[in-house]
Amino acid sequence: MVDTTSPNTLAPPEFDLSPAPQRQPWTWQLAQMASTYLPVMLMALLAIGTWWLVKNTVPPSDDRPAVAPRHEPDYEMHHFSVQRYTPAGTLEAQLEGETLRHYPDTDTLEIDNVRLRAIDSENRTSVATAHHALTDSAATEVQLMGQAEVVREATPTEAAIHFRSEFLHAFVQAERVFSNKPVVVTQGGTEVQADGMEYTHKDGVIRFTGRSRAVFDPSPRKP
Repeated sequence: MVDTTSPNTLAPPEFDLSPAPQRQPWTWQLAQMASTYLPVMLMALLAIGTWWLVKNTVPPSDDRPAVAPRHEPDYEMHHFSVQRYTPAGTLEAQLEGETLRHYPDTDTLEIDNVRLRAIDSENRTSVATAHHALTDSAATEVQLMGQAEVVREATPTEAAIHFRSEFLHAFVQAERVFSNKPVVVTQGGTEVQADGMEYTHKDGVIRFTGRSRAVFDPSPRKP
């Protein structure tokens, strides 16, 4: 097992998705994996999930008497599950949660123990979970808090990819994902740990911030 540690950022600190020369080192391969799959997958999951929340929650009645705003929910949903299907009738994604609350003073939605499962056109499955999720009613921002995890399940040709952090903030319209908490990205025996990360889809670059540590478990050599 090879273990490399940097006091600042994992070299290189910014990962460009331009075509790579042949026989790139494992650090470039890991950076390409993280930049290509995880942030885009995460952004798609969050966008689908928050779109559902906005479309499927019932707004409060407009004929209620005016009261001073208080940070109290005006409606809740318990143990809910919402499915979305393709035009062909196959399951595209499923959103589940223990409790959903709407707060009228901030016009935000909060979900406890959220779980979102999505299946893409190539039948690859991705799952996002967290203890809490918070989003504005326009679904422009999403925060995942408490053991936030995104997993792209394994395929016959690729190992599963895991992304874990205690906090994740996604700006859906800007296609930006940010975390100021420690993050861990793994695939197979390869792992990157960092103090934080920022991803901007427009640039196609993921930045690991603070102290970064990479571990690579090389495949055994053939005899």
